[in-house]
Amino acid sequence: MQISNSFISITKPSNLFHSFTINGVSRTSTTPSPITLSTQLQSRRTETTLEWHSICSHLSAFASTTMGLSTAQNSRIPLGQTLDQSQTLLEQTTAAMLLPRPLDFSGIDDVTEIVRGCVGGELKTISELCAVKRTIGSARAVFEELIRVSSNDDESFHRYSSLLEILQNCDFLTELEQKIGFCVDCNLSVVLDRASEDLEIIRSERKGNMENLESLLKETSTRVFQAGGIDKPLITKRRSRMCVGVRASHRSLLPDGVILDSSSSGVTYFMEPRDAVELNNMEVRLSSSERTEELTVLSLLSSEIAKSESEIVYLLERILELDLASARAAYARWINGVCPVLTQETAVETEVSATENHLSVNIEGIQHPLLLQSYLTSSRSALKLETGNGAAEPESISEDESDPPVPIDIKIKSGTKVVVISGPNAGGKTASMKTLGLASLMSKAGLYLPAKNRPTLPWFDLVLTDIGDHQSLEQNLSTFSGHISHICKILEVTSRQSLVLIDEIGSGTDPSEGVALSASILQYLKDRVGLAVVTTHYADLSRLKEQDPRFENAAMEFCLETLLPTYNILWGSTGNSNALSIAKSIGFDEKVLHRAHEWMEKLMPDKQNERKGMLYESLVEERYALKAQASRAASFHSEVMEFYREIRDEAEDLERREVAIKENETQQIQRELQSAKLQIDEVVRKFDDQIKTRSPDQFNSLIRESEAAIASIVKAHSPSDEFSIRETDNSSYVPQVGEQVLIKSLGNKMATVVEAPDNDGTAMVQYGKVRVRVKKNGIRAIPSRERSSATSLPDQRSLAELQRKFKRIPNEANNGVEASYGPMIQTAKNTVDLRGMRVVEASHHLDMVISASRSKELLFIIHGIGSGVLKEHVLELLKNHPRVAKFEQESPMNYGCTVAYIK
Repeated sequence: MQISNSFISITKPSNLFHSFTINGVSRTSTTPSPITLSTQLQSRRTETTLEWHSICSHLSAFASTTMGLSTAQNSRIPLGQTLDQSQTLLEQTTAAMLLPRPLDFSGIDDVTEIVRGCVGGELKTISELCAVKRTIGSARAVFEELIRVSSNDDESFHRYSSLLEILQNCDFLTELEQKIGFCVDCNLSVVLDRASEDLEIIRSERKGNMENLESLLKETSTRVFQAGGIDKPLITKRRSRMCVGVRASHRSLLPDGVILDSSSSGVTYFMEPRDAVELNNMEVRLSSSERTEELTVLSLLSSEIAKSESEIVYLLERILELDLASARAAYARWINGVCPVLTQETAVETEVSATENHLSVNIEGIQHPLLLQSYLTSSRSALKLETGNGAAEPESISEDESDPPVPIDIKIKSGTKVVVISGPNAGGKTASMKTLGLASLMSKAGLYLPAKNRPTLPWFDLVLTDIGDHQSLEQNLSTFSGHISHICKILEVTSRQSLVLIDEIGSGTDPSEGVALSASILQYLKDRVGLAVVTTHYADLSRLKEQDPRFENAAMEFCLETLLPTYNILWGSTGNSNALSIAKSIGFDEKVLHRAHEWMEKLMPDKQNERKGMLYESLVEERYALKAQASRAASFHSEVMEFYREIRDEAEDLERREVAIKENETQQIQRELQSAKLQIDEVVRKFDDQIKTRSPDQFNSLIRESEAAIASIVKAHSPSDEFSIRETDNSSYVPQVGEQVLIKSLGNKMATVVEAPDNDGTAMVQYGKVRVRVKKNGIRAIPSRERSSATSLPDQRSLAELQRKFKRIPNEANNGVEASYGPMIQTAKNTVDLRGMRVVEASHHLDMVISASRSKELLFIIHGIGSGVLKEHVLELLKNHPRVAKFEQESPMNYGCTVAYIK
């Protein structure tokens, strides 16, 4: 027999993460040395203490393959053995989070046992072979999906390159997959005829033989039925041979027939006709040959799988690595985690950064991962109950709900080697220390942290812990003996890149000896670890910072009002145990507490600790006061910034208005020039017409008339020196209420005088919406060249003509009251600009200006042509004001301005 197609020999590429590690230690080490074995034992103890298996177990819920599920549940997820490997794991997690949709791992099975059986010479079934084929095809589909999403542009390729690198060296065994598909139908679970030539021939012969056998038996069964030997024709199989049914009383109908079986009642015999014996024998031989040939095909396929063992195993490892990256990304989304920044400082960098107050560990708002995990699980379970088909009872939901874990800040300066945390029992010291340990392990494993911003922490090769009671009756160890024995083992394996966490160091023995031993251990650790964090109730250990800057203190905050811990860490501070206060808060007997206070006075006659406690209380109160001041300062800063933005907007608006005024002035001048040009052109045209009809003697008089007309036009459109406004000497200048002036302190911006200068030499001016007092010498009158064109006026005769022309004042027929007010001349002193003000502010300002105006004075009120709200309020105020005789609304040539006549 010969199987079509052949397989290609594959050379296995290098494996970056060939063995899984826990806490940086390989689990596949062979014959470890004593120190390596001790390291492994300490690592496993750390995992148990920090409950690392709970993190891994929860991560398993996000795995998509059985391999990922098993790896996470057994706490075998890979941890980077170097800083680069941990950063690679984090990059993979980040890339998996950026995928537009999760990768599809369906169809991928853990076929390791199948491959191992093939290597051992086992014959695999069709379903097992199909599992290998399906796994190879699904793995290739995952790789093709990664290629597709990363081929959009260079940025996409760079974004997903860390995931592509996982599978880029894999051989997806396309020929093996095709071979299995060619030989086996996985849907029907049968070996196909085309699997081999012999199998095809055997099945063809068997088919022909079976057709002959069935035809013979059908004919025989019909004959027996017609002879009354059976109720109906019956063809069946007994003892793997085809036969017909016949009554026992009519067996003579089949002479020389072989009885193969009988019915339970004995009435019916199942007989093989004599002519069918040879055909049945042929069917048995061909069936056996077919089965043998099928087994041969399955055996050859199994051997081909065995030849590809290394490629398949490597591919499964890479698929597992990719699945774990996707699981880490899903877990990060679940906890709303952020990517940590891992560092590895040298000794020189540490000294330099320590002088600059650089933080080696800077983690803000991190929550204990296991507490957060429980909270998220319970809260989302309650949400499912509320939104499910059945209504949940409020009591049951409230019992399941829990408060979210209190976020803490972990900030440790570079150069710090030992941190001593003090504080009351149940204040969160141990939980905070465990949080740091879990954060280190999670970062090494490529997991995001449930924190804020970008947490920064060093990469630690080992995390070693001594937390909990080590009493053992079997080993004859007391609590202290177990405690010290464990610390001794930690000192044996620690390195300069290790993180050591010790809870209640030196406890369980005489306090004086405990302090001495603890101080010696910490002095030893400071030269041999990356970082050590210990908790203690010994106040003397907090004094080590005074002798060596590599020590740092921290305290758990305790609310003296509620006598409850806040679980907040005060870095650089030392805390009290507050044992008597806590005992009093839980209702301890007063006599016992009184006796305890007496003992304290005897043990500490100088009341040093009491003074220390009072100092701590005052510092806490001062801290709260500083927080309140900081909050008020932030609020004041916000108000100042808002005020600044308002002034800035007003200034920008004034500049815009200034540009608009200049544009209006330019347009007005252009209109005046155009008007003068048209009038002069008209005079020239009349002159041309008249010169044709006049005699030469009349030319001189005609020229004089035309020159006089042109001179009159020029004079009418030229400013008169009689009404020009002279520049005012600033030393004798006194600004008037309502006058627009220039303010030096505001960058020579225009403002309106609200109050005249007082005895102190200051005047109130309004700049947009803001009113300020400025000194008189900082106020400058607006020069005549900067005033609006309305302030540069023609002579009185031309002005009257222009006023009648533009209907700015009534004609002589209505010169009763108006005549006493004089010509309608608009200047800066009799102009009030209300644009940009609020209605209330504008009404108050206008009322003040009207009250301060002189009798028989004209007041030009500019209210603009916006929505009309301000104009309506201005007209209503003028209508009811006792000092306003009458007012005229805006004219077609002067939109946005109303003229008021003051009594």
